[in-house]
Amino acid sequence: MTHRIRAAEEADLPAILAILNDAILNTTAVWSLTPVTLDQRRVWMADRQAKGMPVLVCEQDGAVVGFASYGEFRAWEGYKHTVEHSIYVDSTVRGRGIGRSLLAALLDDAKLNGKHMIVAGIEAENTASIRLHAGFGFVEAGCLRQVGRKFDRWLDLLLMQKHLAG
Repeated sequence: MTHRIRAAEEADLPAILAILNDAILNTTAVWSLTPVTLDQRRVWMADRQAKGMPVLVCEQDGAVVGFASYGEFRAWEGYKHTVEHSIYVDSTVRGRGIGRSLLAALLDDAKLNGKHMIVAGIEAENTASIRLHAGFGFVEAGCLRQVGRKFDRWLDLLLMQKHLAG
């Protein structure tokens, strides 16, 4: 099946919400413990778009099956050339290249917008995500041990980074 990447629209928010809440409830891809509401996602998307940050979706056969975005790495001005990204794919279509397509589109956008560095925070046992990022030239920058907790276990945060521009 083919898929396409495009900018997210208001009508995509219910699908984005469903994908995110599934990740919250069933994975360690995001360390939130509480599902988010449609209004919270609406505010999130409006904030990203107002700051010129992308919110992208992957559409397959007319349905949104993944989304991705990047935002500020840290709030202080000295970090304005570094962004941190996130990618979420519907559980029914993982492993089919959707995350790869979303990451490629995010990297293109970040380069186009003059970003210098992009950072990924990945749960250290998420080998699929680590392989995906390594395949795009991300390198390991460090691992923060036992900084998160979910599903009654401690989680390690692997930081990976990719240099984008001179």
